[in-house]
Amino acid sequence: MENSETVLVTGGTGYVAIHTIFQLMKQGYKVKTTVRNLNRKSEVIEMLSSAGINSFENLDFVEADLSNDNNWNEAAKGCKYILHVASPFPSKEPNDENELIRPAVDGTLRVLKAASNAGVKRVVMTSSFAAIGYSINPKNHIFTEVDWTDPNAKIATYIKSKVLAEQAAWNYIKNESGKLELTVINPVGIFGPVFGKSVSSSIQIIEQLLTGKMSSTPKLSFSVVDVRDVADIHIKAMKSPEANGQRFLAASDGSTSLPEIAKLLHSQPNEYAKKVTTTVLPDWVVKIVAYFKPELKSVSTQLGKVKVLSNKKAKEMLGWQPRDKETTIIDTAESLIKFGIIK
Repeated sequence: MENSETVLVTGGTGYVAIHTIFQLMKQGYKVKTTVRNLNRKSEVIEMLSSAGINSFENLDFVEADLSNDNNWNEAAKGCKYILHVASPFPSKEPNDENELIRPAVDGTLRVLKAASNAGVKRVVMTSSFAAIGYSINPKNHIFTEVDWTDPNAKIATYIKSKVLAEQAAWNYIKNESGKLELTVINPVGIFGPVFGKSVSSSIQIIEQLLTGKMSSTPKLSFSVVDVRDVADIHIKAMKSPEANGQRFLAASDGSTSLPEIAKLLHSQPNEYAKKVTTTVLPDWVVKIVAYFKPELKSVSTQLGKVKVLSNKKAKEMLGWQPRDKETTIIDTAESLIKFGIIK
């Protein structure tokens, strides 16, 4: 399938980015992608090859980092659309919140300014459910795209960075962008198959369960979405005239929990299934451990909370149909085994 339009995908080595590049190339688009160092170009090609891409003549690389201005105008040049999916996810809370907030906000503005300079039609930005659902009491509340997390509430720095970056994007569009259009995707926890050794923070949960490193599971409930569906919703939002100026919550139907995921993985017919714990950690134990380990404090505050989300807008406006969460979890595990990530 040939397509004359060029799409820039930021952060090409990332988990969401690689799936997005794969789907765009399958649909015949010309794709540019940014990498922080051109030495990592081979990683992207290797992952795409493992997914079944044979020709790379429609894929170009630009060295660009969200922390500085270099090459962003070059990256955006000649592109009709930009899918800004690059986003740092910290393994721990930073000592100074600006270590996370400034790159998130400034990086977003760099991409939008480059898009304006290059005459790009639309930027589709990956935000997060973090920008929607972390300062509203979930009791009897259904979260939708109209909800916003209050950045001044007591929230983790990562969550705050996602709110401020998305707010900065909407403010830029309102005040400075000219004709540039913006659409924002707000995914929940992203799972699904990997194309190689590069794994996301969320997938490490599955890895720890399959290897037996997680010896018991706290009663944490959350929503999941498949990485393949996240890539798909970005492309649908890119093409849909109605999507301009809209946010879309990306989540599979219903929620799950760590004990439910563990039970599902334990029931699978593979050599790692029996290593998966079925022991559930009582809430009081998690709270005591969190007292001594501050990094677990944000986990302990979410115990027993079930957030109800609506994906109705994405389904109705974009015709988006996410996979069921069980398929996503099983496919994640199988791909981790396939690529030898589970040792």
